[in-house]
Amino acid sequence: MPGFTQAKHCTVTGLWRRDQHKAKEAVQQYHQFPLRAYDSPEALCSAGDVDAIFVASPDALHLPHVLIALQHRKPVLCEKPMAMDAGECERMLASAARAQVALCVAQNFRFEHSVNRMRQIVTSGQVGKPLLARSEFHFCARQHPRTWMTDASLACGGPIGDVAVHCIDALRYILQDEVSSVFARALYDKDSGPVEAAAMLLLEFHKGTIADVTVSTRAEYRTPMWITTDRGLIGAEDALNVDHPIELNIKPVGGDIMTEQISNDRTYADQVDAFALHIEQGVPFPAPGIEGLRNQRVLDAAYRSIKSGTPESIPR
Repeated sequence: MPGFTQAKHCTVTGLWRRDQHKAKEAVQQYHQFPLRAYDSPEALCSAGDVDAIFVASPDALHLPHVLIALQHRKPVLCEKPMAMDAGECERMLASAARAQVALCVAQNFRFEHSVNRMRQIVTSGQVGKPLLARSEFHFCARQHPRTWMTDASLACGGPIGDVAVHCIDALRYILQDEVSSVFARALYDKDSGPVEAAAMLLLEFHKGTIADVTVSTRAEYRTPMWITTDRGLIGAEDALNVDHPIELNIKPVGGDIMTEQISNDRTYADQVDAFALHIEQGVPFPAPGIEGLRNQRVLDAAYRSIKSGTPESIPR
């Protein structure tokens, strides 16, 4: 919602929450919007003054909520992870194709200036071929407002489904490559219940890059990302941060380090504005629904790997 306050091409006219009391509180909190709280997803999706739907409900509700919106021929921007598994993503995409309605996924890091700058540097060949990559995402969730995150009936998983999907997508986007296999290990504790509290994923990409993704819900917030190439290094210790400006480092082998100050403060506004322009003017959206499916296949493979204890391959 704070992102919408900066948006130039769209606004929020209605919302639905599982807790109607919290829905009414949100209407009061964001009084700058012409907000109305609806008593059901059907009522929201069928409203005449609602042009598109942003699905931000718990993971297990993404499929039914996306399908309801598509039934009412409303374009959908769906939060990540797109679903509980790849099969659900495929159902969403098939339904959107039949309805001929836009379905996109809210992989908001594709709108970060830091991520796009790293993609630009890699694409230019300025520091050579990517060999290794490291992406981390940690935050403390012991008293998080999203209390459903440890409920396996509602959450795709722990930090793998919640934030590793960000790291995976950002790496796919920067490297412009696909993951071929995943080897994953996870840790659990009494507070995480049936979902993981921390995990490490080893990703192999088709073009040869190897990446490790480390995530947890038991540490201070941090989001480092580094890419080691055959001619240098690029990255930052807070590469994915949206709260304050970051310093992106570019270090050629044997050369001086160069730093660029970058701000990601408009990431969420840029995302919803891009979706609005996609609907109204046909401007391509950087994260169409198929990207949600591709990420979900990596998540599914990671969870299979945790159970099997071996690397799991992903269909090309």
